[in-house]
Amino acid sequence: MVTVRGVVFSALFAALLAVFSYTRIDLGFTPVPITLQTLAVMMAGAFLGPGYGFLSILLVVVLTALGLPLMGGNGGLPVILGATGGYIVSWPFSALLIGWFLQKVRAQGLMRYVWTFIVVEAFGSLFVYLIGVPWLAVVGKMTLAKALVGGCFPFLLGDAIKAGITTLVAVPLGKQYPPARLTGRGGSRVVPLDHA
Repeated sequence: MVTVRGVVFSALFAALLAVFSYTRIDLGFTPVPITLQTLAVMMAGAFLGPGYGFLSILLVVVLTALGLPLMGGNGGLPVILGATGGYIVSWPFSALLIGWFLQKVRAQGLMRYVWTFIVVEAFGSLFVYLIGVPWLAVVGKMTLAKALVGGCFPFLLGDAIKAGITTLVAVPLGKQYPPARLTGRGGSRVVPLDHA
């Protein structure tokens, strides 16, 4: 069941991804820039869960494909089908997998932080490279080794930092605002303001 609250939060995280796309550092030797976009993807999956996390990021991908300038001021099919398109196409599935696997984490205390980081890093970073790097090699007409140098290795540390930030924010806030509460699913209730 789709909820109004879920759609609203999906739109908010979609907007966050669009805003983060303007934080861009071009490295010169590769068409893949350093951005904060994957941080938005990680947070969408962690905060909204698999369904709405997927929806929020898919919304940006579809609207970009239709021509809206949501990727750092750029839009249209060339953005989606270009050398960095594999990363973009993988993002909705990345958010879905993060949300799905985080639902399975039952650990508490420090181990919850550890497992959350592992899930976010695995599916918010490594999974994205699994799709993005071969796509970069094919579209960019380069060897897989060169695609790894230009589209993976320089970004690993930054992605680990993003996964760490997501973990440090999502674990404590997730106790008060789990995905079911944010999206209005799972029997969660909204307390009226006059009873707060």
